[in-house]
Amino acid sequence: MLNKIWISFFLIAAISAFSQLIFMGNGEILNQIMESIFNMAKTAFEISIGLTGVMVLWLGLMRVGEAGGVMKIISRLLAPFLSRLFPDVPKDHPAIGAMVMNLSANILGLDNAATPLGLKAMQELQALNPDRETASNAQIMFMVINTSSVTLIPVTIFTYLYQLGYPNPTELFIPILLATSCSSIAGLVAVSIYQRINLLTPVILSFLISFFAVIALLITYLLSLEQSAMKSFSLLLSNGLIFGIITFFIGLAAVRKVNVYEEFIDGAKDGFNIAISIIPYLVAMLVAIGVFRASGALDMILLALESIFRAIGNLLHSIGLLDYQGGPIAFIDALPTGLMKPLSGSAARGLMIETIKTHGVDSLVAKIVAVMQGSTETTFYIIAVYFGSVGIKKTRHAIPCGLIADFCGISAAIIICYLFFG
Repeated sequence: MLNKIWISFFLIAAISAFSQLIFMGNGEILNQIMESIFNMAKTAFEISIGLTGVMVLWLGLMRVGEAGGVMKIISRLLAPFLSRLFPDVPKDHPAIGAMVMNLSANILGLDNAATPLGLKAMQELQALNPDRETASNAQIMFMVINTSSVTLIPVTIFTYLYQLGYPNPTELFIPILLATSCSSIAGLVAVSIYQRINLLTPVILSFLISFFAVIALLITYLLSLEQSAMKSFSLLLSNGLIFGIITFFIGLAAVRKVNVYEEFIDGAKDGFNIAISIIPYLVAMLVAIGVFRASGALDMILLALESIFRAIGNLLHSIGLLDYQGGPIAFIDALPTGLMKPLSGSAARGLMIETIKTHGVDSLVAKIVAVMQGSTETTFYIIAVYFGSVGIKKTRHAIPCGLIADFCGISAAIIICYLFFG
């Protein structure tokens, strides 16, 4: 699947570029494509090198946690739930603890901590994988949960909105939570159908209900605070939990007379090796996406979708089923951000900022793109990094399930924004 998609990006880009060259005389298009190729290759390398420091830190700490017995404690606490989602993973396996730590970091919006922990989990799952080049069921489930994971505190999005002059970013708390929850549930259901996992068992249902109840209580508390107090509490909660985890890992290992320094160094060496190993996979994926964008193919797809939706909107308006007051098809201007989100997180973020600046921070489309940005993760980036770190080449149903989650999250973002602000 990954091979076909990669080839498709280049073929579509080539058709788009040479069509513009032949029929429109646009010789500049080839310059743009070549510039994009080298820029994206450089970006991929810089991302990988930038990950090295945090990879070394967190995988060193993970090794300390394993030696101190933290991962076994986490595994036993969550074994009843995770054993049903990951039936091929033994209850006390180190992968369980790594996955829990990764998902917790994602929920808190701690990207710097989430990626190294996710790569560690993928490495542990690879140790259980009978086919080293084909993604296992457990790896696919973990990857899709990552691409659609619930983000409780979207600090990055709120920071950008504050900088752009958005008057009250906290009003997007619940819409973002609802959209990302739809994405997560869609991804979980899609993988479960493929892998024939029953999600209607009492253990899974009780865990999910309890999880979302806790989130609802925390969100209710956060919304009761003023903007400055909410931002301070969010930072305090995130930083406090991270530092608390580090202290707990080291403290428990010291109590159990583990040589903390040596364990950290051994884990840190693994982090360096993983960070370097993902460079070829990341270069391949980002270059393909860059060529696809630079060729104008994405713009043509967006233009076609815009024409289709506007035609439908005009038809519904002509027969009295749609009132254009309030911008009922404002989501069309948000589509570039939504379509770019699975391909490139930085590009989607850039489009979000550009859209908000163009249409104003108080516009409906500004709210839609902000909620879209928080509704899901970057599927192809995560696939390239996570699967590339362990040499997975055959992704099986990972990409379809990830894209289903993306589609549901982005669609939910549009619908929810109309319900809340339309």
